[in-house]
Amino acid sequence: MEKLQSLSTFKGPQGPVLLVIMDGVGIGKYAEGDFVQGAMKPNLDWLKTHAIYTELKAHGKAVGMPSDDDMGNSEIGHNAIGCGRVFDQGAALVNNAISSGAMFQDTGWREIADGVLKNKSTLHFIGLFSDGNVHSHINHLEAMLRQAKAEGIKRVRVHILLDGRDVPPTSALDYVDRFEAFLKQINADGSVDFLIGSGGGRMGVTMDRYEADWCIVERGWKAHVKGDARAFATAREAIETFRKEKPGILDQDLPAFVISQNGQPVGRIADGDGVIFFNFRGDRAIEITRAFEEEQFDKFARGPRPNILFAGMMQYDGDLKLPKRYLVAPPGIERTMGEYLVNSGVRQLAISETQKFGHVTYFFNGNRSGKFNNALEDYIEVPSDRLPFEQRPWMKAAEVTDAILDAIAGGKHRFIRVNFANGDMVGHTGVFPAVKIAVETVDLCLGRLMKAVQAAGGIMVISADHGNADDMYEHEKKTGATVNDAITGQPKSKTSHSLNPVPCFVWDPSGTAKLRLAAGAVPTAKGPALGISSLAATCLKLLGFAPPSDYDPAVVDVG
Repeated sequence: MEKLQSLSTFKGPQGPVLLVIMDGVGIGKYAEGDFVQGAMKPNLDWLKTHAIYTELKAHGKAVGMPSDDDMGNSEIGHNAIGCGRVFDQGAALVNNAISSGAMFQDTGWREIADGVLKNKSTLHFIGLFSDGNVHSHINHLEAMLRQAKAEGIKRVRVHILLDGRDVPPTSALDYVDRFEAFLKQINADGSVDFLIGSGGGRMGVTMDRYEADWCIVERGWKAHVKGDARAFATAREAIETFRKEKPGILDQDLPAFVISQNGQPVGRIADGDGVIFFNFRGDRAIEITRAFEEEQFDKFARGPRPNILFAGMMQYDGDLKLPKRYLVAPPGIERTMGEYLVNSGVRQLAISETQKFGHVTYFFNGNRSGKFNNALEDYIEVPSDRLPFEQRPWMKAAEVTDAILDAIAGGKHRFIRVNFANGDMVGHTGVFPAVKIAVETVDLCLGRLMKAVQAAGGIMVISADHGNADDMYEHEKKTGATVNDAITGQPKSKTSHSLNPVPCFVWDPSGTAKLRLAAGAVPTAKGPALGISSLAATCLKLLGFAPPSDYDPAVVDVG
């Protein structure tokens, strides 16, 4: 891989270039429910007047999703920021593989389906149960069930992880009722036995990430594999019971449950079965994959591991080869900004707390584990708290900031990238006062960083991977009016990501870079001209390098 070419007009600042990703902090369409606009944020307000400012697209086709109706997310957002280009992402790749029929001819599906047919066993599907299109899509699940029946597979069990995070917070029954009607239809001729086997809310069952809390995976293992959880006759009964017992509980927090008939769980996973984890996004799929695939496993008391055929919708970690078997090949992302900088001798630091650590490392580097060069890269993970984010909305932002300040003072790193998780992780809770505090926390930390960057002679680039805290109320699509809860009369919370653009500030306190907004970066009446993939070329220019010719254009011109 070639080295970057130096610019003739600018050799980079005296201090570091600091890229700050304010996760989940977008530019709201409605004042009502925009807790970014409503927060006290003196530093961001000052930057909007005194720094180079524009807006960037962070959803839909601008980040590799199938359509502009699809929200962005942290995984694909960091992919785009880190690689400087847009690749078709998981949702689009799976859609294409299903619609063309290629998925059902490829090795992954064939080995699973043929194995189940040969063993006359059960095919299990585990995954996020919604149409949020961030981790999964229920349409993909239903397409695979139709194919399973068409191929003669007689028995299927589906283990549903309830969402309420990429979709409305208490919408689980909408998906359960739809799916039960689908199962009734597919079972109608009596030739197959397709049922829901177990489930639970995504934040407490199965879908942990970055090893933040293996107990989440253990609860899923017990429910899906062992049939060990509270038993109900139907998924609807489970959800309604949990809501009655804990009024106000969100779908993402519902406990684990199993479906039982005649006193026995219907969905235990046994030797000879096939299991497909149908999430296409990797971060919350890796740990359950490890539980199914690793011979030596010590994260929880797994007990006897059933001898099964396991596949992921995609390969979640190409370096670790997790899982070994998958249905759709992931995007082939290469020549990321981090790799170019290493090859050009630039020392880098990536830092975040646990909840977003993999985003500034694994996803930023194009879904690649580990470093490109141990001598030139430093990673700092600040352990996240293990408690609901609304109870501590400041999270670990102060500790992350402390570590960056130490790094700036140390003077070793020319490029530093950081993710502040607050706007997204607290935004997903739907607790409005906590979301406001989360945004204010990030702004407070920015103020501390600004002083250090100014003293060191550095440059700051501040943006986001997608919106969330900017769109916390449900709104009528046609009128934009706030949707109120029928019982409380208060606005209904929206916990998913937004479709809004994100801000982009470039601040050179010394003025040595002679920055100006690039002509192609000026928003038009239709919205932002560029997407967040332009942040890579922007950072490279600020470091004194000419971006690769196929990178999306930079936000600024220098020199």
